Amino acid sequence: METNETAAVLADLLRRAATELPADVLGALSAAEAAEAPGGPARASLAAVRGNAALARERSVPACQDTGTPTFWFDLPDGTPALPLREAVREAVARATAAGHLRLNVIDVPSGRQVASNFATGSPAVHVRFGPPGSTPPRATVLLKGGGSENQGRQYSLPDSALGAGRDLDGVRKCLLDAVWRAQGAGCAPGVLGVCVGGDRAGGFECAKEQLLRPLPDESPDPDLAALEKRVLAEANSLGIGPMGLGGRTTLLGVKIAARPRLPASYFVTVAYNCWALRRASAPLPL
Repeated sequence: METNETAAVLADLLRRAATELPADVLGALSAAEAAEAPGGPARASLAAVRGNAALARERSVPACQDTGTPTFWFDLPDGTPALPLREAVREAVARATAAGHLRLNVIDVPSGRQVASNFATGSPAVHVRFGPPGSTPPRATVLLKGGGSENQGRQYSLPDSALGAGRDLDGVRKCLLDAVWRAQGAGCAPGVLGVCVGGDRAGGFECAKEQLLRPLPDESPDPDLAALEKRVLAEANSLGIGPMGLGGRTTLLGVKIAARPRLPASYFVTVAYNCWALRRASAPLPL
């Protein structure tokens, strides 16, 4: 693995994620704008969002001033040395920061000082997924998730008496609608929900965020979860929250749900909320 070549690929991946919204997201925003009432604030907000996205792509500048927390997923053949990726990520982040595609966005805790390199222990987050040799083409994927939407993440423990939510998929549905209602416009709606049902607390958040990598038109391979995705999307869009919380028919662009095994004592529902700027990109790695 050549570090400089890999770093160049990753730096360009960060540029693309920051400046070019994926085609499925642009398509969903366009459809949402067409569905809103002409002359209303919802349609105007979505038109402004799409215009902003077009300018960002044209000028190769970030689509949002908060360039977010980069999270990388590396899909590698089993046996591939992963340690060199750390140095490649460090170099890529430095290049993207110098080019203005990432802002200085990392704050040391507890000192409160800004980290000049944008690179520190645990930041960016890196996940490595190994597959059998020859079955997994080396690939990198990055998600840039802004702080406003990250703040709207939630985790529920079922049963939840306040919501009247039991340990079943209808209880999950109530949790997800509560998460949407509590976010209102604070997470820069219309948003996308990444959801994990089950798992432990930490793994639930990791799994939920990973669901944001799924294309918006797809659906869960599990028919019960696929039906729940569609129902929550329809019901969330009937709440009237709308783009930026100004009212309208489009509160969510998508709902992506996965399930993980759980302990008998625990039934967690974990929600990763992402704003309309679902900034993700993927590219093959030169291995």
